[in-house]
Amino acid sequence: MKINVEKCAGLLKDRDNILILCHAHPDGDTLGCGYALLRALQKQGKTVRLECADEIPKKYSYLYDDITVSDFNEEYVIAVDVATENLLGSLEEKYAGRVDLCIDHHGTNTDYAKYLLLNADAAAACEVVLKVIKAMGVEIDKKMADCLYTGITTDSGCFRYSSVTSNTHRSAAELIDLGADNGYINRLMFETKTKKFAALERLATQGMEFFLNERVCVITVTNEMYEQTGTDEQDTEALPPLTRQIEGVEIGLTIREKKDKTCKCSIRTFESVNAAELAGAFGGGGHKQAAACRFDCDVQTAKKMLVEKSKELLK
Repeated sequence: MKINVEKCAGLLKDRDNILILCHAHPDGDTLGCGYALLRALQKQGKTVRLECADEIPKKYSYLYDDITVSDFNEEYVIAVDVATENLLGSLEEKYAGRVDLCIDHHGTNTDYAKYLLLNADAAAACEVVLKVIKAMGVEIDKKMADCLYTGITTDSGCFRYSSVTSNTHRSAAELIDLGADNGYINRLMFETKTKKFAALERLATQGMEFFLNERVCVITVTNEMYEQTGTDEQDTEALPPLTRQIEGVEIGLTIREKKDKTCKCSIRTFESVNAAELAGAFGGGGHKQAAACRFDCDVQTAKKMLVEKSKELLK
């Protein structure tokens, strides 16, 4: 059932022993939503914890480094920035069919939760969570502002994507006024690379391939690359945007091999192609210019299928 901000805030105020779920391979938006909401609920005296199927990258430690939680049996389950249950990764088996509330901004959301607060016009789910926390009557402190700003700036590509609206800028400005350290966060998210990532980036871009008159760019990240550079899938978050930077490219595909030899593809497009439609052809989803899907096959097979489908979508 779809609900509005006020109904969502009311549900949260009436619940306790709350579990917040983030999507697998976590990014700044799902983590920013999760930790901002956790902090807001703790401020109201509630017992809350956050779970994610994958390890949280160290660069996000400022979102949670002062949080203390105790173990408890959850009575209410919330998913944030999770469009489909399979995006929960290994947590899907445990929590499928048990999500009470989902707060999201993906137009491809499958309405799997009992209650859904969805704003598909928002550039980041953190824009929606900001409204919910305000509707709960919680005073937003610096830590919450940092969390929410992180989600907005990362999901908007530091305000460069076409999904950005005037409300995105207003939300960011409000959070800066509330203490968000925008300079530090943007530098950490967009201008800071580990030496390991720099090595991985070099290997990945060396193997960059082009298809369909160079309108499709493919970056492939293999297990061998991870082993060679000492990296893992957590280190690949900054790779997909690189495909959008190549002149003439309309569809960017970053295919990441997983340990079991299956793979995942992050899709980036411009306005000429709907990334969510491309991902949807393979059971995935996302936004018009940023989406993702998973494959139960090897990288080369997935690449062939993706390029063939891209040919259908390119006009």
